[in-house]
Amino acid sequence: MSKFEYKLIKNDANARLGKIITAHGEIDTPVFMPVGTAATVKALRVDDIKKSNSQIILANTYHLMLRPGENIINQLGGVRKFMNWDGPLLTDSGGFQVMSLGNLRTINEEGVTFKSQLDGSKFFLTPEKSIQIQHLLGSTITMCFDECIQLPASFENTKSSMELSMRWADRSLSAYKEREGYAIFGIIQGGTYKELRELSATHLRNLNFPGYAIGGLAVGEGQEKMFETIEYTEPFMDTNKPRYLMGVGKPEDIIGAVKRGIDMFDCVLPTRSGRNGQAFTSRGEINIKNARHTKDPRPLDEACDCNTCKNYSRAYLHHLFKANEILGLMLLSDHNINFYQNMMMGIRKSIKNGNFENFSENFLLKRAGGDILES
Repeated sequence: MSKFEYKLIKNDANARLGKIITAHGEIDTPVFMPVGTAATVKALRVDDIKKSNSQIILANTYHLMLRPGENIINQLGGVRKFMNWDGPLLTDSGGFQVMSLGNLRTINEEGVTFKSQLDGSKFFLTPEKSIQIQHLLGSTITMCFDECIQLPASFENTKSSMELSMRWADRSLSAYKEREGYAIFGIIQGGTYKELRELSATHLRNLNFPGYAIGGLAVGEGQEKMFETIEYTEPFMDTNKPRYLMGVGKPEDIIGAVKRGIDMFDCVLPTRSGRNGQAFTSRGEINIKNARHTKDPRPLDEACDCNTCKNYSRAYLHHLFKANEILGLMLLSDHNINFYQNMMMGIRKSIKNGNFENFSENFLLKRAGGDILES
C-alpha cells in the first residue's frame, strides 16, 4: 500500500502543480472535490462522477453519524464501498455544522451537543468522537474537529474560537490512528485577522500534520477579504504538504486561490446550483428557467463536451425544469460538475506549461463577457 505523500511537481509563480499519493489512488492538484454529504453527490450516480474526471469526493461526519450511523456504514465496508466509490474520500469533521446549526447546538471545552434536525435527539460530538467516526467511515483524509464561526466576528471572539480549535486539533491528532496511505489534516482558523491566522498556522505546523486546510472562509467575508486572508496565511503553510481551502467556491474564487498557492477545494455550489436551474458555463452563469431558453436549440455551453451538452438543448432542459422533471436536476448537476473538472484540468495544464496567468485571464474575461444570445 502506498504511503500518504504530496509531491510538488512545478510552480508557476505561486500556483502549484502537484500530486497526492494515497491508499486509494493518486490525486492531481489543484483538485476540486464534489461534495457527497450523505454518501451521495446529490442527483448524480457514481458513474457520472467518475466520467467527470473527479478524483476525490467529500462526505460529512455529522450527517452520516445521524443517518444511517457510522457503525452501520462500517459494517458495510465504509463509505467508499457503501456508495460504490473506489477513489479517495475526504470527510468533513462536523466543524462546519458547529456554525451552520448554531440554533441546534451548545458548545463547551469538551465538545458540542447537537440536537438532531431529523428527530430532535441529542448527540455529543467531541474531537475524539469525530476522529473515531471518520475512522469507522473509512476516510482516506480525516479532518480535525474544529469550531467554524460566522463572520464578521470580533477579534476577541475569533481568538477564543481559534484557541479552542487548536486545543481540539491537539486532541484530534492524539485520537487519530495512523494507517499507511491515510492522513489527517489540521485546520487553520482565525477569521480574517492576520495575527490569529499566523498563530493558528504555526501551532498546527509544529504538530506536523500531513496536510493543512484553511477553514472559516467563504462564510460571508467577501472575495477580496478571502484572498487577502489566504495571502497572509499561505507563507506559514508547509511547502511540501497539500493546502486545502474549505468550502470554496465559485470558479473565480478557485482561480484566485490557485493563484495564491492553494491545492484543494470543495463546494456544494455546482450540484446545488444545478438542482436550482443554474448552469456554470465558459460564458458565465445562466438560469435555464428563463423564458429566453424556451426555443433555444443550442447546448448549455458550446465549449463543453459533457453528456448534457452533447445530447440536450437548452430548450429541452428549460422544459424539464418547467415541468418539474427530476431529469433536469440530474442533467444540470452533471454538466456543472463537468464544467468544474474541465476548469481544473485547464488549470493544471496551464501550470504545467507555465502559462497559468494567461489561462486565468482568458478564462475570467470570457466568463465576464456573459452568455451571448443568438441574433
